[in-house]
Amino acid sequence: MAATTAKVPTLELVIEGSLAWIVADNQERMNALTAAMWEAVPQLVAKAEAHAGVRVVVLRGAGERAFSAGADITEFESARTGENAKAYDRLNHDAFTAISAAHKPTIAMIHGFCLGGGLGLAAACDLRLAGDTAQFAIPAAKLGLGYNPRWVRPLLALAAPARVKELLLTGRRFSASEAERMGLVNRVVAADRLEAETRALALEIAANAPLTVRAAKQAVDELWRHPEHPDTRALDAAVEACFHSEDYAEGRRAFLDKRKPRFEGR
Repeated sequence: MAATTAKVPTLELVIEGSLAWIVADNQERMNALTAAMWEAVPQLVAKAEAHAGVRVVVLRGAGERAFSAGADITEFESARTGENAKAYDRLNHDAFTAISAAHKPTIAMIHGFCLGGGLGLAAACDLRLAGDTAQFAIPAAKLGLGYNPRWVRPLLALAAPARVKELLLTGRRFSASEAERMGLVNRVVAADRLEAETRALALEIAANAPLTVRAAKQAVDELWRHPEHPDTRALDAAVEACFHSEDYAEGRRAFLDKRKPRFEGR
């Protein structure tokens, strides 16, 4: 009998019209991310950002079992011990930062398991839709693994401190309905409708004026991250750019003509 070759775990960028899908494919390990996959996240986000036709970026896992089970634990002995742990943490942090700093809206489509670093990736996105069978956890305490405090900040943007403590201190799994009550996800939908609902949400955003969407996202991010000293000059400039844009003129014309506007992002 011929030996079977294990599929190499990959992170893939799929452009579909105005949507970019970043797909984690390591299905044998519930789409856990290897070091190479973590390293690819900023590169693929940058490609999606640079693509003129892309309006929204969606993160998902391949198959039906998992969004992502987080970091691939089989690499921990070699890549996440001693001095190597710092380099591995940097890969994680660069991935989370690339997503949270993206100019284009990001959505996490969460099916099945969303654990550890997988939940970190989802938390870094702007919006999260979950199937009703999804499960959430940060099991660092069950592994003796220190959870980088920089990755706690996105969780605190979603859930109350007591809820975040419950996640981190217990390491237990939470159901989709529990995650929704905690604020970890925007909406829970039937698992068999998750992709359709995610696509509909992404296309709804993609149909809007890109400069306005970008200015709104920038305002929320800046005011939350720097509430005492926000860069209001940059925020005002983003709003001003909207008023001087061709899209604003198109929006006015479309309203008067009683038709859908065709925005170009300029």
